[in-house]
Amino acid sequence: MHLTKPASSRSRSRSRIAYKFERPSNINSNNSNTGKMAAEARTISQPGHIRDQRKVMPHILLLAIAVVSLQFESVSAQSMMTKNEPMFISRSETFKFITGETIVLPCEVANTDTYVVAWKRGIAILTAGSVKVTPDPRVRLVNGFNLQIRDALPTDAGDYICQIATMDPREITHTVEILVPPRIHHISTGGHLQVKKGSSVRIECSATGNPMPNVTWSRKNNILPNGEEKLHSHVLSIENVDRHKGGVYICTANNRVGQPASSQVVLHVLFSPEISVERPVVFSGEGREATLVCIVHGETQPEVIWFKDTMQLDTTERHIMETRGSRHTLIIRKVHPQDFGNYSCVAENQLGKARKTLQLSGKPNVAVFNSPPISQYKDRYNISWAVDSHTPIEEYKLSFRKLPQGHEVVGNAIDSPSSSSSLSSLSSSSSSSSSQMYGSGSGLHAHRIGSNMGGLSGSGSYSGYGNVIHWGHNDWRDVVLPAVPVSHHYVQGMSYMVRGLDPDQHYEATVQSRNRYGWSDLTNSFVFSTSSNDNEMRDLSVTFYGSSAINRQKLGLLALSSATLALSLLVA
Repeated sequence: MHLTKPASSRSRSRSRIAYKFERPSNINSNNSNTGKMAAEARTISQPGHIRDQRKVMPHILLLAIAVVSLQFESVSAQSMMTKNEPMFISRSETFKFITGETIVLPCEVANTDTYVVAWKRGIAILTAGSVKVTPDPRVRLVNGFNLQIRDALPTDAGDYICQIATMDPREITHTVEILVPPRIHHISTGGHLQVKKGSSVRIECSATGNPMPNVTWSRKNNILPNGEEKLHSHVLSIENVDRHKGGVYICTANNRVGQPASSQVVLHVLFSPEISVERPVVFSGEGREATLVCIVHGETQPEVIWFKDTMQLDTTERHIMETRGSRHTLIIRKVHPQDFGNYSCVAENQLGKARKTLQLSGKPNVAVFNSPPISQYKDRYNISWAVDSHTPIEEYKLSFRKLPQGHEVVGNAIDSPSSSSSLSSLSSSSSSSSSQMYGSGSGLHAHRIGSNMGGLSGSGSYSGYGNVIHWGHNDWRDVVLPAVPVSHHYVQGMSYMVRGLDPDQHYEATVQSRNRYGWSDLTNSFVFSTSSNDNEMRDLSVTFYGSSAINRQKLGLLALSSATLALSLLVA
C-alpha cells in the first residue's frame, strides 16, 4: 500500500515532503515496518522542520491510523489460524468387550482437511487417512475415522492410538480390555474316577477366563461329604471314601462373563457287599404270605443267595425270589408252621462276602398301651392295651410298680439310667411258667368278671378285688391274665383294674403277650398316675376288642366321658 502526499499549490517548493508506505507481502514482518514508519515520523519532528509542524500534523494522524490498521489485520490473521487448527472431539477412554463381539473405538476430529488421521497400535500402523494399512481383514474404518474390529479376540487387548499428523502430533489413546468367558481346560481325573473303599481322593479342576473365574465344587442331587453344598476351591479332597461318598461331582467356573462353565466327575467306589434288612423280625401266621427283604449294596454288583437256617433255598411254588435294584425279596406263600425260624441272605462279589439274618415269627407283636395316663381314681387304675397277632392270644403277663424316686416322667416314658436295666430283668423273667407268674406272691389275682360284655366277641375284662398292696422298694408285681374268650381277630386286647394304689403317685407298667408260638417281646415302659381325689364313677372297666370292634370301643369311651361330665355338672 502506498501513501503519497501531493504538492499543494500554496506550499513552498523547499518545504515539499513526500511520504511513502509500503505494505509488505509477509504479514509477519509488520513489526519492522512499524519501526520504519516511526523513524520517518521522528524525521518529520526534527528541529529544522518546526516551522512546518502545523502543516505536518495531519500526516502524523494518517500514519498512526495506518499502524493501528496493520496491527488489527495481524491479530485477525492469527485468530483465524487458531480457529482453524485440527482438534479431537473424542476423548481417551477404556473399553471392555467380550470375545466374539465387535470393537468400535471412536475418533471424531475437526479441521483435519489438510492433515492425515492415523490409527496405531504400538509401532504398527493400522490406518492412514481413509486407507487401511493393516492386513487384518477384521479391521476397518466406520463413520469417519472410528476404528472397527470384528470378532474380538483375547489378543486384541491393549492400547490403540488415534493421531493427527501435525508438526507436533496430536493423539488420543483408547485402552481395550477383552473379557473372556470361563472355560474349564483340565480335570485331573479325566471325568471318571474308580477307587476302593477306604481310599483318599484328590481332584483338581483348572479354569481360564478374564477376569480369572472362581471355581466351586458341588455334588449332583446331594451335599458334599463335608456337609456343605459348595466348596470354593479348585481342589476337591475326600478322605476315607465309602459308597455314601460316591456319585457325580460338578466343577463350576464363573467370572460373570457369559455363562458359567461346568464339568462332571463320576466317582465310582468299589466295595464288598453291605446288607441291611427292612425288618429283622417278620410276623406272620399259618396260611398267610410272608415277605423278607434284604437291601444289598456292592460294587461290583453282588450275587445274593437265601438260606433257611443252613439250607440254601431255591425258587419253588411257595418260595419266590425277586430283585429290584438293591432290594432283594424272599416271598413265602401259604406259610406252614415249619416255615417259622431263622433266614439269612448272603451277598458276595469279587471284593468280599456279607450275611444278614432275619426271623420269620408266628409270635405276637409287641403290645401297645392305649389307656389314658391319669386314672379317675386315687387308689386304682384301669390299664388297657392292644396287640397284633396272626394267631389267637392265649395269655398276657402284666408287670407294674410304683415309680422309684429320682425317675423323671417324659410324656408316658421314663427317663432314668436304671429303667432299661429294670426292664431287661423283667424280660429275662418272661420264660418262667404261667403258674409261677400267676399271683407271684403279690396278693393280686386276676378274675373273670363277665363274658362278651353285651355279646361283643373277642373281649377280655378283668378286675382285682380290693387287695391291699404293700409296696417294697422297686418291687415289680406280676399278673398273668388268661385271654378269655379267645379272639381270632388280628388286633386283640385286654384291660385290667389295678387296685390298692396310693393317691397322686406315678406308676410304670409293661406287658407281654403269648400265643401258641411263644411270648412276644416286652413293651416299653408305660407310665400312669393316680388322682388325688376319687371321681363319682366307680367300678367301670374298659374292655378292648378285636379290630372289628374298634369303633364300638371308641363310642364306649365317648359315652363314658359324657357320663363323667354329666355327673360333674350334677355335683356342681
